[in-house]
Amino acid sequence: MEKSEKFNPLTDEESSIIEQKGTERPYSGEYDEHFDVGTYICRKCNLPLYASDDKFHSGCGWPSFDDEIDGNVKRIPDRDGRRTEIICANCGGHLGHVFSGEKFTEKNTRHCVNSLSMRFVKKGQKLPETLK
Repeated sequence: MEKSEKFNPLTDEESSIIEQKGTERPYSGEYDEHFDVGTYICRKCNLPLYASDDKFHSGCGWPSFDDEIDGNVKRIPDRDGRRTEIICANCGGHLGHVFSGEKFTEKNTRHCVNSLSMRFVKKGQKLPETLK
């Protein structure tokens, strides 16, 4: 991951999640129980990641989505070899992990995302420019 002044400044807590691949405590994130209409974007670079239509309540303690905005979320094998990490396709920031086969939704996929990895832009508000 490239550290650049071109990206949004991050707090120490945001950096520990996004750049150091940390995890926020379950049920602590601002978007866990958030169901407004709009778009979730990368906190580091503003790339649109998830539409609110794809968010669902999984009860896991982190925001859950059953789909991503095409091409904007990359999947890579996690270091532990058991999970699949999801990262921003633009800046490489850590988002969380993706799971399949849990049958929460018809798409049978759950993106388990740290709230601190994202910002929410309400429908009708202009999305900020993606920083590269």
